[in-house]
Amino acid sequence: MNETFKALADPTRRQILRLLRKGDLTAGEIAEHFNMTKPSISHHLNLLKQARLVMSERQGQYIVYSLNTTVVQEVLRWLMEISDTPNSKE
Repeated sequence: MNETFKALADPTRRQILRLLRKGDLTAGEIAEHFNMTKPSISHHLNLLKQARLVMSERQGQYIVYSLNTTVVQEVLRWLMEISDTPNSKE
């Protein structure tokens, strides 16, 4: 889970996840939303893939990225567990 939190620590990667929440996108479509080079976007996408937050699938000459909701749900579940404070009466 350390890779997941490392990936989430960067605002650009969080914005990529927000974009993918709306639907699958190619790297070029993702890059259109940022003022940075395509190699920089590829670097961010690779880190998100290593953290298993996104998945990629080759479709012809393009690679399409999608949000891996399973891992996102795992992270949310973990955050809910640690934020659940025990009742002081117990």
